[in-house]
Amino acid sequence: MENVTDPPISERSRRWAATMEGYEGAADDVTVAHRDSSASIDVTGASTPGTLAAREEQLDATLAIGATRAHGAGHRAREEEPDEFRTCFERDRDRILHSSAFRRLAGKTQVFVFPDDHMRTRLTHALEVAQVATGVARAAGLNVALTEAIALGHDCGHGPGGHASEEALDPFVVGGFDHATWGADVSLVNLNLCLETLDGVRNHSWSRPAPATPEGEVVSWADRIAYSCHDFEDAVSAGIVKPEELPALVRDRCGVRRSQQLGTFINAMIRTIRSTGVIGMDARHSEALAAFRTFNYETIYLRSASRQQASAVVAMLRALVEYFSVHPTLIPDVADGDEAVDSPSMALQRSVAYVAGMTDRFACHCAVTLLDWPIDQLPSGIDR
Repeated sequence: MENVTDPPISERSRRWAATMEGYEGAADDVTVAHRDSSASIDVTGASTPGTLAAREEQLDATLAIGATRAHGAGHRAREEEPDEFRTCFERDRDRILHSSAFRRLAGKTQVFVFPDDHMRTRLTHALEVAQVATGVARAAGLNVALTEAIALGHDCGHGPGGHASEEALDPFVVGGFDHATWGADVSLVNLNLCLETLDGVRNHSWSRPAPATPEGEVVSWADRIAYSCHDFEDAVSAGIVKPEELPALVRDRCGVRRSQQLGTFINAMIRTIRSTGVIGMDARHSEALAAFRTFNYETIYLRSASRQQASAVVAMLRALVEYFSVHPTLIPDVADGDEAVDSPSMALQRSVAYVAGMTDRFACHCAVTLLDWPIDQLPSGIDR
């Protein structure tokens, strides 16, 4: 047998490894990141809060009347001790950011199944919603951490294949499957988030009741603003529509480039909130946003290829739910003796939750390997 030796360690790798322990800082028993680090702050200044309560008081002074305040550990289903430094909504944001439900959004459809590298996924959509929402919240004097937490978590209840997953899973859920309520009540429930955060996730869709906080209402608007702009940009990139096809009302009031459109709608919201106190948008710009969304529905979401893609998603996901409900021990964390094994209704619930959490690629993989699903009947866009 040929003797194969490992390649030598490069000088670059040695330099990188040499930084493992950091460097001795100017203060005793302090390690710094760079050999020449000199950054420091005055920790004795009055502007440096020493406790969580002091941080909350400082933040409270910057918020508008009616904005949501953070208090201790927050209002949670299970009581917790407050964090030493982070507010309750900052903890929520961090928990969502590090959750598996959030990470899986990277593999879930926004508009196009298995999009090109530069096109949006549910994950990048959530990040863009957070940017829009926090831009509005910060300028309006609202709680930015709560706004960001809701925005990052708002789509964690989405199944694979985009909104078609809701139609696919509808028959298996009492009252129907809604990604907004599913996200708050199932996908994120193990994080023990604050009630205000869960309320914003649960009610971000315009078809739902209004969120209980102004921050939740900002996210509702930010969601619509973000997807109207970036779905159009992706469709232009895919050659489905052309910029000049936008209705004149939209072109004249918010432009044809995403940066123009986002800036127009964000600024319109900020001006409206500052002048009226109402979380909304003036009629002139809300009319343009409505026309923009209508255009996207007619030319992008409801085009023939989108309907065919949705039909394929529905058929595949329903077949997967039915399969796992009959074979519940194939679901991770379900073993012999589990209630799901002996209870058909519990097996169905676990099956829906498992399939809803899948990424597009994993769902297709399961369909092919477990159901012998024909490749040509998978949602369009999959690598073949």
